[in-house]
Amino acid sequence: MLQSERIQTFVALGDFLRSDKAQPELEEISLRAYHKNNWFTPENTKKALSAIATEFLSEQNLNGWLTNYPAEPQTPRTVGVVMAGNIPAVGFHDLLSVLISGHKLLAKLSSQDFVLIHYLIQKIKEINPEFTELIEEADRINIADAYIATGSNNTARYFDYYFSKKPSIIRKNRTSVGLLMGEENDDEFLKLGHDISDYYGLGCRNVSTLLVPDEYDFTPLLRALEPQVTTYLNNHKYQNNYDYNKSIYLINAVPHLDNGYLLLTENDGLVSPVSVVYYQTYKTQANANQWLNERAERIQVVASAQGWHSNSIPFGKTQCPGLSDYADGIDTMAFLTSL
Repeated sequence: MLQSERIQTFVALGDFLRSDKAQPELEEISLRAYHKNNWFTPENTKKALSAIATEFLSEQNLNGWLTNYPAEPQTPRTVGVVMAGNIPAVGFHDLLSVLISGHKLLAKLSSQDFVLIHYLIQKIKEINPEFTELIEEADRINIADAYIATGSNNTARYFDYYFSKKPSIIRKNRTSVGLLMGEENDDEFLKLGHDISDYYGLGCRNVSTLLVPDEYDFTPLLRALEPQVTTYLNNHKYQNNYDYNKSIYLINAVPHLDNGYLLLTENDGLVSPVSVVYYQTYKTQANANQWLNERAERIQVVASAQGWHSNSIPFGKTQCPGLSDYADGIDTMAFLTSL
């Protein structure tokens, strides 16, 4: 199968996901995903599928992305992918990368995201039956020629050992940082709120730490986000996390701020619990740069108002990655086309 045929298959998938005809089917699959995993609300699932269709699966975007890589592999390989499952359809980019590069996919689906990825795989096969021979779902992927695995820092050590004799990409825990300068307005705070809380803050592109000037006043930010209380506390899993973390802070007399659904506390960690955002302070922009540089290997994205900081993206854009926004900053396509 030529690259042009592979591209047209994914363009057709994007056209289908965007079509009115697909909406009843997507409504059903969204409900099935929610019954399997209550973090995956129908609203969030449809948002994720819409982002895939819009940002990934247009002919223009696919062609622009692929001009940077060889059209066909020297030798087609079987690539084993251990997929993440923290937010809806998060493993789709790896699925797309393996197949569009001309390799065979041997996928170990996350139990948390099985419904959506399995559905998308079946839809790809339906659009182009030739992919039936190029996609296999499996619990064991030890027969693969190369690997892509996403997990925690602990599971990454296991992956490093288990896949050490073959080419691999092993991804670890990462999170994202919001950089404030003290001049943000309510509109920018609302966009930052999406970066923090979309998908309940479970993604590596969610902002879990804020870097703020000394003596920063969080009141405008917390007030701007207060109307979101009902949205998040309507999910019982989120509310359980919020109630638990709040009680821990109160019992242990940990200083914190609270707007009814979101807790802010000063902490030198990067990955905060669900419903909590950590913050740290800086004195000068040079201090902020140093802080970010020292933690660069643990940060997926830096967001700032209107992208004012170099190498940052504007607030509200962290959950809108393009095809070239690779997890952990590792070029997946360069890896695949080098096999």
